[in-house]
Amino acid sequence: MKAFIFPGQGAQFPGMGRDLYENSAMARELFEKANELLGFRITEIMFEGTVDDLKQTKVTQPAIFLHSVLLAKTLKAFSPDMVAGHSLGEFSALVANGALTFEDGLLLVAKRAQAMQKACEKEPSTMAAIVGLEDAVVEEVCQSLSEVVVAANYNCPGQLVISGSIDGIDKACEMLTARGAKRALKLVVGGAFHSPLMEPAREELAAAIKSTHFNQPVCPVYQNVNARPVSDPALIRENLVAQLTAPVRWTQTVQNMVADGATSFTEIGPGKVLQGLVKKIDKNVEVAGVESYSAQ
Repeated sequence: MKAFIFPGQGAQFPGMGRDLYENSAMARELFEKANELLGFRITEIMFEGTVDDLKQTKVTQPAIFLHSVLLAKTLKAFSPDMVAGHSLGEFSALVANGALTFEDGLLLVAKRAQAMQKACEKEPSTMAAIVGLEDAVVEEVCQSLSEVVVAANYNCPGQLVISGSIDGIDKACEMLTARGAKRALKLVVGGAFHSPLMEPAREELAAAIKSTHFNQPVCPVYQNVNARPVSDPALIRENLVAQLTAPVRWTQTVQNMVADGATSFTEIGPGKVLQGLVKKIDKNVEVAGVESYSAQ
């Protein structure tokens, strides 16, 4: 069975999507529609912008979404038995499997980016990657602190990203290094994604998700919050709202997809991060990626 997976924030690069715009009339039309819906020419930033231009959350999230979704739409071999996306990538997965229209998906991603940006500005916070410890040890240290610090991304065995207040993350990194972490590296991010500090963003996004129509998808989506296959539009909506303050259970997602019959994983969109994580989670599955129109 074929699994298609979609990357999250951090995979962006200057020039992303340009070859799609130049080679596919359908992609060009949807890019122009995106410019119109967003109220600014995101294509100019994607094709001509610098690394710093692309780092703005209001640009990053729609840019990665557009790149991923338009690649999926132009991919002749796109016939998923199951899909999943890492954080932001879950929205790309939901458009790719028909649960959301392109327009609704893009507008939700734009709303999500703005809401997260606001939540980040309200309370300075950050994230850190912890490498080389058991998940249980990381969870125990997070729970022992009085500051807000939680497990945010279960990326693969031995790699867990934590999220929280700046003081809390600093303390957690010190304690986890003392407990034997190979690395405790603070990430260059705008805030504490997938933590209780995103509650204001969750509330804002919940209202937008509630008023958006979700279709019956063509195949199950394995959602971040429970790592389980979901096809019921009402449950997809509920899990999508919960996603902003809940951890991304990527390790468990891939394990469950394999248990349910996935033999090949294709990452669609910028970067190769998810391909690397899948290989670390299960060495026996086939892994591939489509990052450009020419790679199809």
